[in-house]
Amino acid sequence: MTEVRVRYAPSPTGHLHIGNARTALFNYLFARNLGGKFIIRIEDTDVKRNIEGGEESQLKYLKWLGMNWDESVDVGGDYGPYRQTERLDIYRQYWQELLDKGLAYRCYCTEEELEQEREEQTARGETPRYSGRHRDLTEEQQKAYEAEGRTASIRFRVPENKTYAFDDLVKGPISFESNISGDFVIVKKDGIPTYNFAVVLDDYLMKISHVLRGEDHISNTPRQLMIYEAFGWEPPKFGHMTLIVGENHKKLSKRDESVIQFIEQYEQLGYLPEAMFNFIALLGWSPEGEEEIFSREELISIFDANRLSKSPAVFDTNKLAHINNTYIKNSDPEQIAALAIPQLQKASRLPEQLTEEQLSWAKSLVALYQEQMTSASDIVELSALFFRTHMELDAEAASVLSEPQVPEVLQAFLAKVEQASEFSASSMAVLIKEVQKETGYKGKQLFMPIRVALTGQMHGRDLNQTIYLLGKDRVLDRLKSQIRGA
Repeated sequence: MTEVRVRYAPSPTGHLHIGNARTALFNYLFARNLGGKFIIRIEDTDVKRNIEGGEESQLKYLKWLGMNWDESVDVGGDYGPYRQTERLDIYRQYWQELLDKGLAYRCYCTEEELEQEREEQTARGETPRYSGRHRDLTEEQQKAYEAEGRTASIRFRVPENKTYAFDDLVKGPISFESNISGDFVIVKKDGIPTYNFAVVLDDYLMKISHVLRGEDHISNTPRQLMIYEAFGWEPPKFGHMTLIVGENHKKLSKRDESVIQFIEQYEQLGYLPEAMFNFIALLGWSPEGEEEIFSREELISIFDANRLSKSPAVFDTNKLAHINNTYIKNSDPEQIAALAIPQLQKASRLPEQLTEEQLSWAKSLVALYQEQMTSASDIVELSALFFRTHMELDAEAASVLSEPQVPEVLQAFLAKVEQASEFSASSMAVLIKEVQKETGYKGKQLFMPIRVALTGQMHGRDLNQTIYLLGKDRVLDRLKSQIRGA
């Protein structure tokens, strides 16, 4: 069997999008499962759209997700260069070959002429396509156009009345008639090859065996097959993955703000990369059985391209929250604290520079809420009660504090806290037990008034640990304030 070699080929035009991350991840899993090579190639020929740092950002967040690669701009390899703008001499040699064989030709049409042609075709009810008006120019005609100062693009001569078919790894058999396409441009007037030309040369010369990409590329495939055929090369096996859609089942648009769509944003919100890897792997692929939580190694071992979905992949935000929460719950508290504490600092809940005592307190605070967090940024809202200077009670909480036994319970607990020589979670449990014995109140009649008076909430995390983390001074202030207001 030919060595499996797959590639992810981003353009450095922006940050790593969830859809592109999925393409990379499926290629990565496919290669690793079959013992093949995963290559990253930078498609940077659309120079006007490239952004500074775009390439570095793509690579950084692929690494953050947990992928590594065998060949690329940063690790080298035997089939470089791995940046398209560094391969122009290679492309030139091949487009010249097509010109020499008459399989491509120079077209001197101006953009205005092409636009007029499209408008006339549309007016006649035809699908706009290049008419082939410069298909058979004589040498004299070419020279005349050049004398006018016109620069030529190079167009591929599309064969007439031919069917191009391939067996898609996801979609099954697909075929196209050549007549749907006019002669298409393979080299622009500035000497830069177009995507459909460069990608074929790169894939062939880099010995790519399988091309896994989004289904929006299906329409590119016949043109690419024509170029493979023109050179007499065997094409790779193609697999076109279904689109990712939102929960409204509409294609995920980068303008849709109901879904966070860039990997960088997930890092900033304190998502775990292992959880994101797991979640993205389930966007359009399903394992056997009902299990959804898998390590990277498990996903590599069970990945099978035959289980890629034929239906659109729904971006389920609840599933992402569940998966990330599962990973957070099972993570080392130190790791979660390292993600969550910066979130509290960013929200001005904690100072930028923490003393040892403050750091220890912050770690305990994060540990208190670790089981509840769906991302590290949740800590800001979850722990808000520790940072309030004034408590607003809702009607239900206020009704708890209006019960007849409350003044006696709070007074007794206040006295115990004031007299306590030790202030810890375990000592709080002892004090509350003493209040129970002294007042005769227990259960909700005892615990609920203390919780509401100190936190403003009827439900929450472990009460003893919460009281300890509030600190003695704040506990005394809140108890006194509540007793005064009662």
